[in-house]
Amino acid sequence: MITDKVLMKGNEAFAEAAIRGGARLYFGYPITPQSEVPEYMSRELPKVGGAFVQAESELGAINMAYGAGAAGGTVFISSSSPGIALMQEGMSFLCSAEVPLLALNVSRGGPGIGGIQPGQADYYQVTRGGGNGDYRIPVFAPSNIQEAVDLLYEGTELAQKWQNPIMILADGMIAQMMEPVRLPEYKKVLTPDEIAAHRDWACTGFDDRGGAENRRVVKSLRMQPEKLEEHVEYLFEKYARAEKELCRYETENLEGAGVVFVAFGTTARITREAIEILAAQGIKAGLIRPISLWPFPNKAFDEIDYKTTKAVISAELSMGQMITDVQIALNGRLPAFLAHRTGGMVPTSPEVAARAKAVLEGLK
Repeated sequence: MITDKVLMKGNEAFAEAAIRGGARLYFGYPITPQSEVPEYMSRELPKVGGAFVQAESELGAINMAYGAGAAGGTVFISSSSPGIALMQEGMSFLCSAEVPLLALNVSRGGPGIGGIQPGQADYYQVTRGGGNGDYRIPVFAPSNIQEAVDLLYEGTELAQKWQNPIMILADGMIAQMMEPVRLPEYKKVLTPDEIAAHRDWACTGFDDRGGAENRRVVKSLRMQPEKLEEHVEYLFEKYARAEKELCRYETENLEGAGVVFVAFGTTARITREAIEILAAQGIKAGLIRPISLWPFPNKAFDEIDYKTTKAVISAELSMGQMITDVQIALNGRLPAFLAHRTGGMVPTSPEVAARAKAVLEGLK
C-alpha cells in the first residue's frame, strides 16, 4: 500500500526507500552528510528481519557487501565522497564478479577530506569509476527527495536484473533538507530457498546439482588472458544494452530557447529559478536535466533548437566535470560554458542567470 505523503528528511527517506525496496542487509560507516542513513538502518532494519553491520571502515563495508551479495543477499550500502573513494576497488570486484549492489553516495565538497557541505565533484568518480580495469556502473542523480525515494526503491531490482552495482548520487543538500514524500509499498523479500532457486549464480549452500564441475563460484580472478578478455567483452555487451535501456532525462523549454542549461541534482532546482529570472528579462532559457549520469543522455541534445540556441551552459557544483560529457554530446554544434561553485559553495539563481546573460553578451 502506498502511503499518504509524509514529511521526511532526505537521508531517512533514502533509507526507508531501500528497506521498502527489499534491501535486508546493510554495511556502512558514519560520515557526514549521510550519517543519518546508517543510524536509520540500525534502528529500522532489524524490525523487518534484516541485519545492520557497522563496519570498521568503508573498506570493510564494501567487502562485507561483496560477500553478502555473492551469497544472494539484497544489499544496500551508503557513504559520502571520501568513503565512496575507499570503496572503488570493491566496486571493480563487484562488477567483474557480477554481484548486485545498491549504493548511495551523498556527495560533499572536496578533494581529499574536503568539507561537509554539498558538492557534485564526484561526477568523474561515479561515472568513470575509480577502480581498476574495464567496468561501468549505472548512476542516477535525483533532484528531489521523492525522486530519490523512487530511484532507490527501483534500484534493488535494477541491481539484480543487471547483476551489477547501481549507484544513486544525491548531493548533501538533498540529503539534509526535508520534503513531503509518498512512500511505496514493501516489496516481497525472497526466502533463502527462493534465493537458491531464483539466483542460480549465488553461493547459497543450497546447490544440489552435485559435482565440482557444477559448483557455484563467484570470482573476479581470471588468470588466462583469453578467458579474461572474453569475460570483459561479455560485460561490455551487457553495458551496451544497459546504455540503451537505462538512459533517462528531462527537458524543459527547449523550443525557441536562446540558451540551454544542463544541470542535475540540487543545481537543476536552482537553474529552474534562474530560467524564471531570465524569462522576466525577455530571455528564453531551456533545461536538459540528466537523471542517468551514466548512461549520459546524449540524445537529449538532439532536441535543442539549433536555430535559436546560441550557447549551452553546464551548471555544476564542481570545477566542471559534467561539461566534458556535455561537449561530447554537443559534438561541436554549439559552444559549452560553465556556471559553477565548488568547495561546498552553492550558487544562487540570480548568479546562474547573470552567468547566462554574460555568456550571451559575449557571443554578440
